[in-house]
Amino acid sequence: MSRPTLVQVDLAAVEHNLQIARTCAPASQVVACIKADAYGHGAPEVAQRLDPHTDLFGVASLDEALALDALQLKSNFLLMEGCFCEQEQREALARGFDLVLHNRQQLAWIGSADPAQTTSRLWLKLETGMHRLGFPPAQVSGLLDQLGDSWKERAVLMSHFASAEETDPQPTLDQLARFDSAAAGFDRPRSLANSAAILAWPQSHQQFVRPGFMLYGNSPFTGEAPAQRNLRPAMRFSSQVIALHQLQPGEGVGYNLRWRAQRPSRIAVVAAGYGDGYPRTARDGTPVLVKGQRALLAGTVSMDMLAVDVTDLPVVELGDEVELWGPDLAATEVAAFNEMSAYELFTRLPVRPRCLHLT
Repeated sequence: MSRPTLVQVDLAAVEHNLQIARTCAPASQVVACIKADAYGHGAPEVAQRLDPHTDLFGVASLDEALALDALQLKSNFLLMEGCFCEQEQREALARGFDLVLHNRQQLAWIGSADPAQTTSRLWLKLETGMHRLGFPPAQVSGLLDQLGDSWKERAVLMSHFASAEETDPQPTLDQLARFDSAAAGFDRPRSLANSAAILAWPQSHQQFVRPGFMLYGNSPFTGEAPAQRNLRPAMRFSSQVIALHQLQPGEGVGYNLRWRAQRPSRIAVVAAGYGDGYPRTARDGTPVLVKGQRALLAGTVSMDMLAVDVTDLPVVELGDEVELWGPDLAATEVAAFNEMSAYELFTRLPVRPRCLHLT
């Protein structure tokens, strides 16, 4: 029998969350972001489930698009970092993939391409305040002129929010103002809204929205945004109790005996560790669910195992199920307890845990 460590992905939940994005931005087309193996949820399976319901798939690079292109999906791909060399760009254009252009080198490569030989659109990324990727907003007119009339007719103007999930609205208002000012006078489609903006900034819902984190049922907010309450977590990471120990006060658990019993204590050992994607840096007291009951991590996470203090639970036995995160224990809570992001928890999952995609 295989180890009981299991990742379950509820594809119906992913589809449900996509429909929430559509409900929030009903006039917008949807770019479903499935980069980084659909945030660790399995890009082939997620893409096939969402294909009838999305307008475009957002991936990081050409290799991610090519890995999925063989599935013969109806939806096209947007390469969200564009291409990294001219040969790669030629292949992307030959396949009709949409490309982000965010630097002068990518723009120069386009100059040698024939727009009549491809259906690709070019997404001009504007740097409005995040200071990551993009052209200065004041250059929009010159950039469009440099593309020429044929490419210009297929250009999309885009940017990305740095702080749409934060309580201070000013950075987002500033970025909106910069983008709107730069795009004014150009009759081109626009795209601004990521998951946080879809949920909380309706004024950013332009012709395209780009849900990512929210597709997998997790809110980017630390507080409450009304629409986030309807999101359904898609991933459940679980295992089982494989050993039980009774400790006396002063006895320790795990490497370096970091956690020590302050009272007579009962410890459950769970078959999941950092080799399965549970963070080794997790602190004592990180919550887990044992048979649906909240218990606390005790001691340093090992490669294959972790320990949980179950002293206050009435009955715990070998084989009892343990939820490490999922519908009943939000990954965002586990991550926040350890000063991490749930993005990290998902995308760092290795291949070792068995993965089941539930339809």
